[in-house]
Amino acid sequence: MRFTKLAALFAGLAIVGAVQAPFGTAHAQSWPTKPVKFIVPFPPGGATDISARLLAQKLQDIWGQTVVIENRGGAGGGVGAAEAARATPDGYTLFFPSGSVVTANQHIYAKMNYNPEKDFVPITNVVSGPQVLIVPANSPYQNVAMMVESGRANPGKLTFCHAGIGSQTHLAAENFVYQAKLDAVAVPYKGEGPGITGLIGGETHFCLANLAAAIGHIKGGRLRALGVTSLAEAPQLPGVPPIAQTIAGFQNSGWFGLVAPTGTPKEVIQKVYADTKKALEDATMKEKFFAQGLAPVGNSPEEMGRALKAETELWRTVVKARKIQVK
Repeated sequence: MRFTKLAALFAGLAIVGAVQAPFGTAHAQSWPTKPVKFIVPFPPGGATDISARLLAQKLQDIWGQTVVIENRGGAGGGVGAAEAARATPDGYTLFFPSGSVVTANQHIYAKMNYNPEKDFVPITNVVSGPQVLIVPANSPYQNVAMMVESGRANPGKLTFCHAGIGSQTHLAAENFVYQAKLDAVAVPYKGEGPGITGLIGGETHFCLANLAAAIGHIKGGRLRALGVTSLAEAPQLPGVPPIAQTIAGFQNSGWFGLVAPTGTPKEVIQKVYADTKKALEDATMKEKFFAQGLAPVGNSPEEMGRALKAETELWRTVVKARKIQVK
């Protein structure tokens, strides 16, 4: 299985589902008339939460309404996804997942309280970015090669943290372990933020974190960055080499976007998409996302839909190959 195919799909993501319910252009133009809620399926401090909050701040200015972030972590994003799927489809509750929640979880979890392909319709892939291989500041590992060599010499001794089974950080780490030919132990946390906190405290040896969640700790000296999952250096971390320099061909990235409960009026979907695209084109917003290691995407609902379908099929194969399953 060639895991490097993943990165080509992550930048342009997710579901061609028809958005229904006649709404009326005039009504759509007046929407929103009250606060809008983004359900984020992970705790504060992770890249999903950071991305959602940055976008929410700008959309508040555009809409003249408060955008509330509701963090609902658990089950690799499944708890928040189930709540969002049950929400009234009027546009006032939207779902802000990382990609794996709506493309990989259905292949991993035997029982779920939501169906990504039936319960949600796409709006737009907001941002995408690489992950970074991080270790505690006092770790003996100074580079990727040193850690891989040690891991191969001591099978089963290395441990890695992730944001929950099936999360982007989990799948990124599984990708790395597979390609590096390591025998390492996964340690799940209830979100990326808690996982990184545990890593700083020495509870695990490494993590493949989203750059947005880790960059502050790296710059603050609490974590050491060994490599990035892009094929070139991340400009936000000059001097940190691509993991591909050690593990030939290795590449991985993640994305964060907006979807809505099925049945949300088409006119509202189009307005949220158009206003999000406008927000992402703002120079200040671009700077804020860049500082977090994220690149704006802003593809259309139809483009996101096609990419979601392709990524869903790819993860079906990856999950089977890696035997990642929760019964």
